[in-house]
Amino acid sequence: MSSQTGHGTVLITGASSGLGEEMARQFATLGYDLALCARRTDRLDALADEIRISKGRRVETTALDVTDSDAVALVFHEFANKFGTIDRVVVNAGIGKGAPLGTGRSEANLATAMTNFVGALAQAEAAVEIFRRQDRGHLVLISSMSALRGMRRSMTTYAATKAGLASLAEGLRSENIRGLDVSVIHPGYIRSEMNAHAEEKTRFMVDTETGVRAMVAAIEKRRAKAYVPTWPWVPIGIAIRVLPLRIVRRLT
Repeated sequence: MSSQTGHGTVLITGASSGLGEEMARQFATLGYDLALCARRTDRLDALADEIRISKGRRVETTALDVTDSDAVALVFHEFANKFGTIDRVVVNAGIGKGAPLGTGRSEANLATAMTNFVGALAQAEAAVEIFRRQDRGHLVLISSMSALRGMRRSMTTYAATKAGLASLAEGLRSENIRGLDVSVIHPGYIRSEMNAHAEEKTRFMVDTETGVRAMVAAIEKRRAKAYVPTWPWVPIGIAIRVLPLRIVRRLT
């Protein structure tokens, strides 16, 4: 990616690690200023210092737990006031806890639902309010390939929350709000802290930088929906959507 200037400001939640951290680096390389938030401010501030020094971009940071809807609204509007405008919001914060339903671990599933969907809804509310006021903006919801069908066991709730994000995006697009672009990104297997426990030889797993490069490319094109990386996830996505559930079960 070649360094450019004057692109505007991108707000990224969950930016202290994994996909959010790497998106921050890559958007900075493209010439964006950054509004970054996460629960872990030590890592967030270290990332901000790195980007300021290596990319020469403006970076503002703040602590944020996306399950606190009042805090989400406050932080987003404070960022908008600091920068003047927010050009893009990437709803990225998420967790991967989960257990088979009915096995006595409901707290893991509830935590995932609260962070991945209720928290994302709060972020979308705050972002779209800002974009309505500006008459322009780009809302990006980071979903998952698991959103395409119901998943089993510990993935059931996680997949349902990511399907909810895709539905939220489609509903907003159908509203045709002036100046608003909405993208939903469905990453495949991209190495991150969330899946650090996965085996190194997991089929189709790509490193964080490669996977995020595909995500950023789709976001820059303002794609309404993108399966990334394109290979092999576009054909896999088509197959998952049409195959009988008994076959999908064997694949996941």
